[in-house]
Amino acid sequence: MGLGTYSDDNREQWRDNVSTALDVGYRHIDTAQVYGNEEYVGQGIRDADVDREDVFLSTKTVHVDVPPEPEDTADAIDGCLERLGVDSVDMLYVHWPADNYDPEVVLPAFDAAYDAGKTRNVALSNFSAALIDEAREILDAPIAAHQVECHPLLQQEDLREYAVEHDHWLVAYAPLAQGAVFDEPAVQDVAEKHDASPAQVSLAWLLSKENVAVIPKASSREHMEQNFAARDLELDDEDLRRIDDIDGTHRCIDPGHGVWNR
Repeated sequence: MGLGTYSDDNREQWRDNVSTALDVGYRHIDTAQVYGNEEYVGQGIRDADVDREDVFLSTKTVHVDVPPEPEDTADAIDGCLERLGVDSVDMLYVHWPADNYDPEVVLPAFDAAYDAGKTRNVALSNFSAALIDEAREILDAPIAAHQVECHPLLQQEDLREYAVEHDHWLVAYAPLAQGAVFDEPAVQDVAEKHDASPAQVSLAWLLSKENVAVIPKASSREHMEQNFAARDLELDDEDLRRIDDIDGTHRCIDPGHGVWNR
C-alpha cells in the first residue's frame, strides 16, 4: 500500500502529509510532475525519520500538448528529480499516452534514464493493453507496473489479468472511487460483517488480487491509519465473490485524450 498525493489545491500540505504517512508506516509514496507537489513530497521524505533507501518513491512525467523532441522528455525527467531533491526514483511512469504522445520519441528517453540509474524501474500509466504492447516492443527496460484507476466499481479485470500474464504490477489509483464505494451495498454489508469501514473493505479486496498494489490518497493521520489497517483485513471467499459480482463502470478520472482509441 502506498500514499497517493494528487490534489488540486494546497499542494504545500503534502510536505506534512508525506512525513506523517511515513511515520504511520507507509513506505511507498506516489506523485507526478503534473500534480505540482514534487518539491513538497521530497521535503516530506527528508523531514521523516525514515532513511531514503527505505522509501519507494514514484513519479510520472511526460504530459505534453505539443509533439515532443527527445530532449523534452529527458529534461522533464531531470526536472522531476530536481524538484524531488533526489538523484533517482524507484519508479518512473509515462503518465498519459495522450495528445501528441510519440512512443518512438518518449520511450527511448525512459530507457536512457533507466540505464543512467535515474530510475530503478520504468512504468506506464493510463495505457490500454494495445498501447502497453506497443511500449513493450520499443522499450529495452522491463515494464515494472501499470497504474490505472481501479476499484470495486471499476474492476479492470482485463488489465489485472494482463498484469499477471506479463508479470508487472497493476497499481490502483482512486481505489475508493473518490468515496463512491462507500455507498455500494455489497461493500457496506461486508464492512458491517467485519466491523470494518467500506474504505478498508475496498482496499482489502484490491490487495487480495494478484499483482495489485493500491495508492489511496489521505490527508489526515486518522484516514492514513485506517487505510493502512486494511492490509490486515482478511476477506473470505464469500466476501470476495460479493464484491467481484459488482457490475460497475464508474470512472472518476476520464482518460480521454484519445488514449483508448490509438
